[in-house]
Amino acid sequence: MVRAESHQDEQRLRRIEAMTDATLSRLDAADLFDEVLDRVRDLLQVDTAAILLLDVHARHLVATAAKGLEEEVRHGFRVSIGRGFAGRIAATEQPVIIEDVTPDKVVNPILLQTGVRSLLGVPIMTRGHLVGVLHVGSLTPRRFTADEVRLLELVANHVGLASRVRESTLDHTAALALQRSLIPAEFPHVPNLEMAGRYVPGHAAGVGGDWYDVFTLPSGWLGVVMGDVSGHGLRSAVVMGRIRSALRAYALVCEEPAEALTLLDRKVVHFEAGSLTTALYALISPDGSRIHLSLAGHPCPVLAAPGRPATVLAAHIDPPLGTGRRSPERHTTTVDFPPGAVLVAYTDGLVERRGELFDSGVARLTAAIPVAPVETVCDTIMATLDAEHPADDIALLAVRRATI
Repeated sequence: MVRAESHQDEQRLRRIEAMTDATLSRLDAADLFDEVLDRVRDLLQVDTAAILLLDVHARHLVATAAKGLEEEVRHGFRVSIGRGFAGRIAATEQPVIIEDVTPDKVVNPILLQTGVRSLLGVPIMTRGHLVGVLHVGSLTPRRFTADEVRLLELVANHVGLASRVRESTLDHTAALALQRSLIPAEFPHVPNLEMAGRYVPGHAAGVGGDWYDVFTLPSGWLGVVMGDVSGHGLRSAVVMGRIRSALRAYALVCEEPAEALTLLDRKVVHFEAGSLTTALYALISPDGSRIHLSLAGHPCPVLAAPGRPATVLAAHIDPPLGTGRRSPERHTTTVDFPPGAVLVAYTDGLVERRGELFDSGVARLTAAIPVAPVETVCDTIMATLDAEHPADDIALLAVRRATI
């Protein structure tokens, strides 16, 4: 008899695990929760099942999915942590059993109207934090066993894992969409300049805050930006979008790149606390002959010109944006941009390799840059530095001055 019950429990566990694992890849939360609740009712032979998720800001549990208690969801039932049956589970983060449901033990009138007589509920946890409550009920008096509690806890663990995977996937997708929407799909038409860029998300580290930008100004100068917000994921991508927009605004009122980055630093310190950002901001003169350049903790760009080796520009590197430290005045470096020359800006993911000095990667980049049309330049760099499958995000931008 004991062996038969053990075998039955093992079969139950396998069915729960198979079902929940199959739903982890679904992005539709409604489908995921409905399937979980249907299977829970079948496995535990109960009449009702419900999931309430935590509204972190309001500190309420919100009815999100239900079977046999659909009115909970339609009416948008909420309960504060600590109140009623579900609120008690959330407050203690422990299973709760009510063998005889009475008005003094529950605050949800729908439970009483439905005629639920016995309840079992468990917390839904992820990464040690409460995310909701899962409970089941019977319309006839019932004593839930320790094994049934354990089984429902297993289901709750899988629900928490599925929610975490779904949230992570949605964050990654949103961050990637945001990042790509802010990277120019087309470059401005400038008669004596041609431009090309590449952006490759890091497959291991995920989406981050790398970006480049190119825009014309009313003065006729061309603004060129390359930046990298620390961190990865949706938050970094959102911060990157705000910094990009702010720099565009400062570019309209500042004649020198260093002045614009000074204002941007103040903005990052005040409004984006904790977000360390490196940035390159360059202005190319209307005739294309000069580049004014300022760097905030960002790698120096490389200039490849006809008849001489490509070189890293000798520009002053000021502190990154957002350090919060009072720093000396930022610098603007002016360099010549000869006809036929190519300016290459990049983020550190292009040249950094584990176990290798940063300068070694820069040297490899410098040696790889041809004096050629910009699409050829980008293709050659990406192929030579094996940058198609990076461990970190890569942004690359090439600007070439036309030959006379």
